[in-house]
Amino acid sequence: MSVAALGQRNRRIGLISLGVAGAMLGLGFASVPLYRLFCQVTGFAGTTQKVTAAQASQVRAAGTTISVRFDGNVRPDMPWTFHPEHTTDTVELGQRDLAFFIAKNNSDKPVTGTATFNVEPEQTGQYFNKIQCFCFTEQTLQPGEEVRMPVLFYIDPRIAQDEDAKDVQQITLSYTFHKAEDSPS
Repeated sequence: MSVAALGQRNRRIGLISLGVAGAMLGLGFASVPLYRLFCQVTGFAGTTQKVTAAQASQVRAAGTTISVRFDGNVRPDMPWTFHPEHTTDTVELGQRDLAFFIAKNNSDKPVTGTATFNVEPEQTGQYFNKIQCFCFTEQTLQPGEEVRMPVLFYIDPRIAQDEDAKDVQQITLSYTFHKAEDSPS
């Protein structure tokens, strides 16, 4: 093989390797939003569904009830207290329900937080539909401020036909508040 042919071959292998490395880097950056989208669509890992009020109005109550347990947590660096107003509620499948969480900023400066959430057992996430939630936006509390934060939701009656979820008697909706990235320390 001539020196020119060897150089051309090395250049081609180098370009292919660079392309593969670039594709892997791009996939690495895209993996988090793609995973989030997958979880939102399928309810995987206890990810709840977000619906509009119009979509919720089309759902009919099923007459069957289920217990919903509420859980509230804060990250260690978050100077808030956060808890549900009521720990449990019995809701009718398909019927809208309103729950409140209480948050208080215990620091001497404004703090902006954002809530992450999940539903357990995981197989029920695709049936837990939030119409309105404080978790959709960042929340800023002034020093010493305490607020009631609502969650408007319903449980899709189709849960009763799902072989993996029909025997579930209680669903846990859990939130964890953490400081927003742009919140002062």
